[in-house]
Amino acid sequence: MENELKFHYMVHTSLDVVDEKISAMGKALVDQRELYLGLLYPTEDYKVYGYVTNSKVKFVMVVDSSNTALRDNEIRSMFRKLHNSYTDVMCNPFYNPGDCIQSRAFDSMVTSMMIQVC
Repeated sequence: MENELKFHYMVHTSLDVVDEKISAMGKALVDQRELYLGLLYPTEDYKVYGYVTNSKVKFVMVVDSSNTALRDNEIRSMFRKLHNSYTDVMCNPFYNPGDCIQSRAFDSMVTSMMIQVC
């Protein structure tokens, strides 16, 4: 339970940082197709990265700080894969926006990304 609250706090704090970065970017954000925000919230144990799409969908990724093999360009690539897979789900005519994502392809992509990082 304590760990769950810690992650909840980290993600919400990171979303505040995302909002600050978006408002600081202002008009420049509109001109970009996608926006990788980079490191949002480093802690002793974890690093939190952020990504925003052109439609203002926010992705947050929490990575163990001890994983030094993971470079910034790899994080960016993972966000792009996640964004592409998310777009595929949203484009499915049988998906109702706001519903829980129940896609085997999306789940397997996220799982393979998590295994790759560990």
